[in-house]
Amino acid sequence: MAPEFWPAWVLIAVPLLLLLALAACVWWLLWRTDFVPAVRNTLLVVCVLLGAGAVTAVVWAAGLPDYCQSGNERLVKEGGECVGVSDGGHVYIAELAKVSKAIKNLNDEVTGSQKPYATVALMIPMTPAADSRADREQILREVQGAYLAQYRANKVDDSDIGVRLVLANPGRAMDHGRQVADWLGELTRTDDRLRVVFGFNLSVRQNADTIGYLTKDKGIPVVGGPITATTLANDDADRDYPGLVKVVPSNRDQAQALSHYLGGDQSKTFLVQDENSDDLYSQSLRDAFQEVTKGAAGGPETYDAEKVLYRDFRQMVGNVCDSRATTVYFAGRPPALANLIKALGDRGCMERPIRVVTVSGASTITLDPKLDWGAFTRGAGLTVEYATITHPDAWKATTKGRPVTGGSPDDLAKLTSVIARQPGIGAVDLTDGRTITMFDAATTAVTGIADRVDEKGTVPALADIKETWRRLRGQSKVEGASGWICLRSDGTPYDKAVAVVRLVPPPAGRTGKGTLAFQAIAWPTGRPLTEDMCRNARG
Repeated sequence: MAPEFWPAWVLIAVPLLLLLALAACVWWLLWRTDFVPAVRNTLLVVCVLLGAGAVTAVVWAAGLPDYCQSGNERLVKEGGECVGVSDGGHVYIAELAKVSKAIKNLNDEVTGSQKPYATVALMIPMTPAADSRADREQILREVQGAYLAQYRANKVDDSDIGVRLVLANPGRAMDHGRQVADWLGELTRTDDRLRVVFGFNLSVRQNADTIGYLTKDKGIPVVGGPITATTLANDDADRDYPGLVKVVPSNRDQAQALSHYLGGDQSKTFLVQDENSDDLYSQSLRDAFQEVTKGAAGGPETYDAEKVLYRDFRQMVGNVCDSRATTVYFAGRPPALANLIKALGDRGCMERPIRVVTVSGASTITLDPKLDWGAFTRGAGLTVEYATITHPDAWKATTKGRPVTGGSPDDLAKLTSVIARQPGIGAVDLTDGRTITMFDAATTAVTGIADRVDEKGTVPALADIKETWRRLRGQSKVEGASGWICLRSDGTPYDKAVAVVRLVPPPAGRTGKGTLAFQAIAWPTGRPLTEDMCRNARG
């Protein structure tokens, strides 16, 4: 083991022992006067050498990276966070303790077997703020989804090659993405054979930069998780992310699906939108909602998420009341949505029922401790519905009106059946769709690798896996737990099922948080995805 990866006590002990030896040497020189000149001169030389060694050791130890896990040169402490790559041996946050242990155990089994294996990496921020309960639960659910896909690939499907899973943390602010991408690039050239990176749970510029760096500079295929920004994709004219595919409908697709589901009069709509240019999610959602609210009753009302205050939403709601609007389209993230809901609960036009609609970025809104559930029942009432990537009730066999194509209960059971076999990772909550989405992203990554194995016992090259993305439609579609994934030429899913859900407040007289109720499956094209549509998903 290289010296810089020695245990922390060794790094402290080496300079300390040298300093103690130096002190003893100086003491002998000062207090013993009976040495003959030759001995005294020799002792002086020893003291000088010890002094130089002690200074060198202190400077050396102080300049070493702060490694979070002994022996792991790809996991370092930056600004109080452990960023880098872990095989499950390091636990980023306490909530991940059980599932990290399960990943580590399965990884050791995979690498210890005689079967060749490939590595896939889940890349999401894994060191949230200590008081961010919503982020912590979201991270747990996404890591659980990734592990359950790894477990299924190794233990249920039993493919020709094993699947090793590593957890890549770019930091809370995602500002170490390129550094982590460099380490992942190194893994493509080792016996770990990294072949796909998947995840990326926010449509922001930092993630777009990292995805571009991975795909363009490193040549690593990427499968996006719940990233819905319409612009975070390739098109025929501009390939900013060669090798990127996505498993979720874009904001534009979700907006179209919502529009088909809601119907109604556009002249009674009103748009509230975030103007933050760094948030690709809000930016693309704003563009999508502007299309479906043409001829709106008023607005749009705009705000900057980094500066907006609750009183700003109070003023926006006043303008909503002054219009004829009954449906408010919201293009922003959950913290601002919680403020809008609270302001609408105290609106001046309480006699008018209001419906708020948005898309999948709202999936963590039920975890927000600041959400005013009482706002839903004051006055004529407030309804909040949103299109989400998926919901566990969407493909249940007992769901009324469930389409016969576009997904199935059997596909959902690929996930739920392995949950039942893995109680050691803690309770798995599928309600917000995060676990399901990351399960599908990991499954797509594994499919990309497995479909390119030409000879048993070999792991395909990076470039070969990118070719798989061109074939994932028709008979080769990914039958995801969230619905069929039929990839178009730009790497995005065609007519992917969208689940519409509604926030349900707690019963009258009770406090606490409400629940999320599944309403229906909606489709970007207005009709369920069929086998023929999936086969011809090219546009």
